[in-house]
Order: sequence, then C-alpha cells, then structure tokens
Amino acid sequence: MKRPYLIVHAIASADGRVSLGSDRTAFEDAADARWHRIWACGKDLEQSRRDLVSEYRPQVLLEGSGSFAREGAAPGRLPPADLPSAELLQDFLPDDVVRAPDHVGWLAVVDGRGRIRAGMKEFPGWEGWRTLHLVARTAPEDYLAFLRREGIPYLVSGQGHVDLGAAFAKMASMLGVERVVSTAGSRLNGALLRSGLVDEFDLILLPALIGGSSTPMLFGCPELGADDYPTNLELISVERTAMGRVHVRYKVVRGEA
Repeated sequence: MKRPYLIVHAIASADGRVSLGSDRTAFEDAADARWHRIWACGKDLEQSRRDLVSEYRPQVLLEGSGSFAREGAAPGRLPPADLPSAELLQDFLPDDVVRAPDHVGWLAVVDGRGRIRAGMKEFPGWEGWRTLHLVARTAPEDYLAFLRREGIPYLVSGQGHVDLGAAFAKMASMLGVERVVSTAGSRLNGALLRSGLVDEFDLILLPALIGGSSTPMLFGCPELGADDYPTNLELISVERTAMGRVHVRYKVVRGEA
C-alpha cells in the first residue's frame, strides 16, 4: 500500500525529554521561559519550524491532539449533529479547500476522540496551510458535523483510535501527499514508531537535563514484545550547532539487520 515518506522531527533535552512535565501541551511548553532558556540559539521555535519545512519540503505537518488540548480536559460543547451517521462517517474533502489556488500544505491533526474544537481552518501565521483532521469512526458525531459546517476537511480511519497506516494511505491516494514531517509529541510519535511508519528521524538535542519519572520522552509507546526487534537506524549526519546543541539525522533501516 502506497504511503507518504515520514520524517519524525523532535527537540529533546540530553536525557530525551520532550516536555517540561506531564499534562502540558506543546504550546504551553513553547511559551514557558524555562524552555526558552534551554532552547536559546538565536532563533525562535517558529523560525525553526519554517527552516524544517524549507529543508524537507513536506506537503503535511503532523501533530497530535495533545499539542492543542490537555489530556482529560473536557472538550467544548457543540450543537447536536444535523446529518445522518452514514454521511458523517464519509471522508470530507470539500473542493473549495482541497483545490484552493493558494493551497500550500496541510497541518494534519490526529484527533480520534474529537478533542480539537477551536474551528481552526488555517495554520496561524502560515498562509495557504489548511488544517486536516484525522479521525476515527468512533469520533463524536457532533464533532464531525461541526467540522463539516466549518468546512474543515477530515479523513476517517480506525475504530476507537485513528488507524495511522490507513490514514497515511488515504493522504497519499486522495490528496497526493508524498512527504510528511511529524512535529508531534511523545504519544503520537510512539504510535507512528510502533505502526512501522517512521522512515527518518531528525533530532535536536538541547544541552540540558530535565528528568522526571512521568515527563514525556521521545517515543511514548508500549514496550517491545518478546519477539519484537528495536528499530535500527543508519546515521545520515551529525552536526554541533549553536549554544552546544547537537543536530542528528537518522534513516530507519527496515528488517532486523
């Protein structure tokens, strides 16, 4: 099954922590003076993301719902669904969005439980980058109806949670996506790893130690089974950059070798 090439990009402390603590969103970390102190390198996080896009040229930037909403937080209330279930569970790709003449790329958010209800249609500050929700068949119907009313595209895959492999295949076949960069957090990147979807790993290590027994690490996912093998990597490049940071790129080696 054809799917896009996936690069996972992560920024972590030297001990592999990707956050300052548990139950925090990526935006809370980005606004925290403590994170700015260990990030300090002459450019802000937004410019770092733009440089990443310029280097890899993805059609999709991938995020998880945890980047926008705290775990356990109650989602905003919505009006009842005004469309039949059979229609709501069909992929929604309105032509005026998909074929917009100024379209540049997608900010795809994996949101199987329908937690993101801000109605964001475009990546703030990124003209031409529209939002795309990846949802499960068990997503709340009022949420799916809300996305349709707002004209926000979504793709449906999986029961209970988003089937990432199927969602990636749909992005390739229905939207022509060939390259995805994930800037997501621990849980989604862990799910991508265990689904065998990661092709490349781009890592910036910060010269700091955060620690913490529950602080999210690079890949938050189930333990390897007795017959499972670690994901082997081949070094592409390593570079010492500003303020003692290290930028490492790896390619995933398929199979057991």
